[in-house]
Amino acid sequence: MKSSVAKALFNSYSYLEYRKIISDLLAEGKSTGEEQSEDLLHYSTLNESRLKRLDKTITVPEEISLKLKGLEKEYIWLVIAEGWCGDAAQILPILNKMAAESNKIDLKIVLRDENDDLMSHFLTNGARAIPKLLIIDKQLGKVCSHWGPRPKGASDLIKNYKEQFGIVDEEAKSQLQLWYLHDKGLSVQHEVVKMMYSIKECACL
Repeated sequence: MKSSVAKALFNSYSYLEYRKIISDLLAEGKSTGEEQSEDLLHYSTLNESRLKRLDKTITVPEEISLKLKGLEKEYIWLVIAEGWCGDAAQILPILNKMAAESNKIDLKIVLRDENDDLMSHFLTNGARAIPKLLIIDKQLGKVCSHWGPRPKGASDLIKNYKEQFGIVDEEAKSQLQLWYLHDKGLSVQHEVVKMMYSIKECACL
């Protein structure tokens, strides 16, 4: 797996580069990824608006900031995402703000469909669900832990909806977006910080 991580890092983007890729593709009437469709283009356009809004509104509480600043080792946060993914649009701005709080975190982003080998190591219940955050020890070049594709509250919402109605439809997606709106990025921040402080040297994969 180390080779797939190295390859992904070599082809990774900064947050600003990722944002520019999405914007440039949208200007051409395209979305990221191998598949192109009206639906994916529609979702990508919605997500562009979400990214712009969240970049302005997401804040990092002082307690989270202090913990991020207190990290002893240097890490790369490598996120597997795509521009059409609603969860990625909600979560990436949060991770970007968190990474900016610490000089020990370097945020990098890769596109799922361009990194199939890496994605295959981090499936969720057998699915290529994104976004997926990989925590990489910068010195060792190894993945120490991973998180995603959603915070627990959002995952529970979708799980319960699917159990009740059998599908994840537009109503489920609307409820999910409302959950993110009310949560204000706090669940992601608390879960990721808790994970960072639970990393042990021997746990590196």
